[in-house]
Amino acid sequence: MIQKSRRLVEVIDRILDKGVVVDAWVRVSLVGIELLAIEARVVVASVETYLKYAEAIGLTAKVRKPGMRRPEGSRL
Repeated sequence: MIQKSRRLVEVIDRILDKGVVVDAWVRVSLVGIELLAIEARVVVASVETYLKYAEAIGLTAKVRKPGMRRPEGSRL
């Protein structure tokens, strides 16, 4: 039992360290008319890992880092 829980902890640690991304797209059409469209992206990672990779692909421009001032004229 201890061995199984140790493996689980190692798996969770690896997932949080490296991260996992699952992209899914579902489209339902009938006679060329789109009835339903679902797009989902699920990210499982530690905050540190997510921010590191999000910064690399330019997703952090929308997020203010702690201690940074808000730009003048910004409503957020």
